[in-house]
Amino acid sequence: MEKENNKLEKIVALCKRRGFVFQGSEIYGGLAGTWDFGHLGSKLSHNIKELWWNRFVESRDDMYGLEASSMMPESVWKASGHLGEGFTDPMIECTKCKRRFRADHLEDKVKCPECGGKLGEERKFNTMFPVSVGSAAGSANTAYLRGELAQAMFVNFRNYMDTERPKLPFGIAQIGRAYRNEIAARDFIFRVREWNLAEFEYFVREKDWEETFEMWRKEMWAWIEEVGIDKDKVHELEVAPEDRAHYSKRTVDFEYDFSFGRKELYGLAYRTDFDLSNHAKHSGVDMSYADQEAGEKFVPHVIEPTFGLGRTMLAILDSAFTEDELGGEPRTYLKLSSKIAPVKAAVFPLLKNKPELVEKAREVYKMLKKEIPQVVWDDNGNIGKRYRRQDEIGTPFCITIDFDTLGEKPELKDTVTLRHRDTGEQERLLLSELANFISEKIK
Repeated sequence: MEKENNKLEKIVALCKRRGFVFQGSEIYGGLAGTWDFGHLGSKLSHNIKELWWNRFVESRDDMYGLEASSMMPESVWKASGHLGEGFTDPMIECTKCKRRFRADHLEDKVKCPECGGKLGEERKFNTMFPVSVGSAAGSANTAYLRGELAQAMFVNFRNYMDTERPKLPFGIAQIGRAYRNEIAARDFIFRVREWNLAEFEYFVREKDWEETFEMWRKEMWAWIEEVGIDKDKVHELEVAPEDRAHYSKRTVDFEYDFSFGRKELYGLAYRTDFDLSNHAKHSGVDMSYADQEAGEKFVPHVIEPTFGLGRTMLAILDSAFTEDELGGEPRTYLKLSSKIAPVKAAVFPLLKNKPELVEKAREVYKMLKKEIPQVVWDDNGNIGKRYRRQDEIGTPFCITIDFDTLGEKPELKDTVTLRHRDTGEQERLLLSELANFISEKIK
């Protein structure tokens, strides 16, 4: 376990050093549970989102996209049950240091794990974030930052019936922010107070829910493999009835072996018709589906696959973080899938003090940049340092323009040295083939 904890420390250090992740509001001491994704982190996050959207929305005929507001009125959350017992965590506060802890995360509920002081009584803590909406004092209405994406899909259900005229089964998908006032945010970007989710509500007939549930379970495993998460570290957990969310009749959690323990990565839930029926009751708006061909009208049931994107990134970084030895020297690199690597290829001149090499390298860089936007220029330090730097951020290919490119050896003129990240192996490739070669590898 000590070795694994050390691995997390190394990942956190790499993320800070290379601009993947920074502490939120760091210059003011930081705000616990908030993290900012830097240049490479935002590119990696964007690539993951794009891959998810293409797989689950653009490539399908039964999925519709949504981009909804992060704020919703109190009435929504009352109808969904999030302001009751169903969305609370058990909290214990230390009477001495005043630190708060999730009671269900403590083995000893008597002594504080931080200062050794006495722990107080366990009490319920609602994790929703309230906000006041209104311009004049005393006239504000209470709204909430959404604790999940799902409710926006449900309250918009009628709009999709009227505008898209979908046929069952179909889904409404969304990527966006969610907020939860965690009692104890921790474990880097795993347990936070603001995070990105990707999920969809898939509407089906009640009789089809088990078959559809199984279909999406397999699809989630396919996504895990595609995005580059180590499948051997992922495990399914059938959630017991007493541990399921208030809206769920069946839930399967996909858990990952993080260095700090086996924790939830994704969730797959059968929400029945709980949400649509409750919103119909509280709003007075008909949430039923009319099947004109069959001549029947009913409230659909829902299968919900949920993907935490911050946890996805952390699992990817954990899976990709590799230490080995290359050329007799220790090396750290991220074995990222080329589909999501923030940089697809880096272009170097062999020597930056040789104008003819720099000019040719710039020409190659500009040519590739037009075809593959996620290509970078790097002439900082010697060639070995550039390789190590690109390895550490997960760049699959490094392209070096040398004297042979210029024709020092006539048979190698207009070829470049292409280096593969994982093996360090190099090959000569014609300039005319370079863009196609990289484009094929990063699909």
